[in-house]
Amino acid sequence: MFKCLMFLAGLVVSSSTLAYEQKLGELESELVPAAVAYAVIAPNGYQQMKDLPLVLNLHGGGGSRDVLLRQADIWDRLWEDGIIPPAVVAMASVTPRGFYMNFRDGSERWEDFLIGPFITHLRETLPVTGDPKRTFLTGISMGGMGSLRIAFKYPDRFGAVAALEPGIEPILAFDEMRPKHRFWRSDELMERAYGKPVDHVYWAANNPASIAATAPERLKRSGLQIYIEAGDEDQFWLYEGAEFLHQVLWNERIRHEYHLIRGADHVGASMGERIEEGVRFLFRSYKPWPVTPRMKAVDRMLDPLKARIGGVDHYRESGQ
Repeated sequence: MFKCLMFLAGLVVSSSTLAYEQKLGELESELVPAAVAYAVIAPNGYQQMKDLPLVLNLHGGGGSRDVLLRQADIWDRLWEDGIIPPAVVAMASVTPRGFYMNFRDGSERWEDFLIGPFITHLRETLPVTGDPKRTFLTGISMGGMGSLRIAFKYPDRFGAVAALEPGIEPILAFDEMRPKHRFWRSDELMERAYGKPVDHVYWAANNPASIAATAPERLKRSGLQIYIEAGDEDQFWLYEGAEFLHQVLWNERIRHEYHLIRGADHVGASMGERIEEGVRFLFRSYKPWPVTPRMKAVDRMLDPLKARIGGVDHYRESGQ
C-alpha cells in the first residue's frame, strides 16, 4: 500500500527564458522506512500534453532530489533547442548509500519501490506514457549502478538505460573482489545491503555484469538500449567497472554504446556535457538514425565480399 502525502506545484520563475516547471512531492510506501521526497521537472505547459516519455533519473551516493533541480538547466536547454521532445523527468531521494537495492534482510526495498509504487504514482498523476519503450532510466555513480541493475533485471519495462560512471566492480563473483574495487565502501555498508556476512549469491544476483553474463538472451530479446560511460581519470577508478561491463556485453553480443572519456574525472566540469550525451541517447533509442540510399548502396557493394569470405557480423555470429 502507498499513498501520496503531498504534491506541490511550483513554476520556476527565476528567468523568463526557462522552459520548464518543477514539482516537489512525497510518497509513502511500506517498502521503505519513511516517506520518500521526490522532484519532477517537465516543459512549461506539460499538463496540457499527453503520453509524454518518462525518465527515472537516479542520483548518486549521498544525493537527493535536489540533484535533479541542479540539472534542470541542461534539460531546459535541450527542450528549448528542440534537441529532445517534451518529457517528464523524476528523481526520488533514496537512502544516501543504499545502491537502489532491495536489502538482503528486507528492511529497505528500493528496487521494488521504484518500479512499483513510484512509477505507478507518476503515471497516475502526470500525463506520462505507459509504454515501456518510452520509459527510461539514467543515473550517475550510485545512480548509474542502480539504473543498470534495474534495467537489466526488468528489461521489458524500459526502452533504454544511460549509466554515467556507474559504481560497479570489474568482476562477476564476490570472491574476485579486490580492495581497489571497493576501498570507498566499508564492510558495514556492504553488509547492510548484501547481508552479514555478505551473501555472495545475492551479490551476484544484483551485479549488472553478472546479470548480463547469466541471462544474455533475455537482454537481447527485450531490445533494451544500453549506454555506459566513465572518465579515464575517475577518482574511484570506476572506469575499470565500466570497461569490464563493456567487455561482458561485447562478448555476449549484447548491443550497446560505450564511452571512455579522456581526461574526465568523477564529479568535475565534464559532467554537464556527459549528462547531455546520455540524455540524447535515451531519446535516440526509439528514433534511430535513418537508413540512407548511400548506406544501402554500400551494403550492396560489400555483401558479396563478405559472402566470399564467409564473414558474419559480430552480433550475428551466434545465429541471432
